[in-house]
Amino acid sequence: MVIDKKENYTLISSNENSFSDFYNTFFKKENELDKENLILEIFDEINISKEDYLLLFNIARQKKENGISFVIVHNNINIDDFPENFNIVPTLIEAEDILEMEAMERELGF
Repeated sequence: MVIDKKENYTLISSNENSFSDFYNTFFKKENELDKENLILEIFDEINISKEDYLLLFNIARQKKENGISFVIVHNNINIDDFPENFNIVPTLIEAEDILEMEAMERELGF
């Protein structure tokens, strides 16, 4: 797992060979990043199932309740298989756009 702190968020990229390895590494570090907007970039080489994504959904929901953004970047997925409020996008640029939109929503009190 590669952690890259940006100005408005922390980018976490997978470099593991499996989702379970990535998730276990991420879960150990997640508490240290609990106050930061996160973008998780999951590379296409990692085989990931819908159930695996749902593990991340619980973290995403908790972060949203705390006023923090959480976006997943992965382009080999059908986003229609997941709840509308679960931020999964195919590119890093789209993830950054979501962070900006959510920051505006919080400023406006939504």
